[in-house]
Amino acid sequence: MAKLFFYYSSMNAGKSTALLQSSYNYRERGMRTCLLVPAIDDRYAPGTVTSRIGLSEEAEVFDTNTDLYTLVSTGHATGKLSCVMVDEAQFLTRDQVLSLCRVVDALDLPVLCYGLRTDFRGEPFEGSLYLLAWADNLREIKAICHCGRKATMVLRVDQAGEIIREGAQVEIGGNDRYVSVCRRHFMAKFFGSAKPSA
Repeated sequence: MAKLFFYYSSMNAGKSTALLQSSYNYRERGMRTCLLVPAIDDRYAPGTVTSRIGLSEEAEVFDTNTDLYTLVSTGHATGKLSCVMVDEAQFLTRDQVLSLCRVVDALDLPVLCYGLRTDFRGEPFEGSLYLLAWADNLREIKAICHCGRKATMVLRVDQAGEIIREGAQVEIGGNDRYVSVCRRHFMAKFFGSAKPSA
């Protein structure tokens, strides 16, 4: 029976690499995968899932208005799909997560979503919030803080490396804009202490 999976982590944990490895495993066995990538993530070539270690694969691009159930069911009708994989799944909308639930339940296709759990303020992204609520299986991919602990949070920094505490939730960037840290260092750097004030 197909399931909806959410693989979550902070940045630099290898989410895109894991997605590409999973897709390769399916294709190696003669199975067809559907990779989805958000249009908003313009760090690399459009229409590709790209990892920091240099791996990439073509993908379908979606935006906040894309009906993912229709996109996947149309692709499935023209050539049987074995799995759907979504990169940067934090950028999904609530309705798109619901559409992916329908893909699993109505089409009996496994859906693997990879994304961040929280933003630079420690707040959940819309897509992540509903994936955490509705996914059949939650799996953490681990990243490491500079102190050696598990990194679970992300800090946004400016060009001088100073912490940014305000701004739009979404600002596309890589190591030049974000640093993955453990919760303790997130609290100390973002709130100025080991514990935020009430």
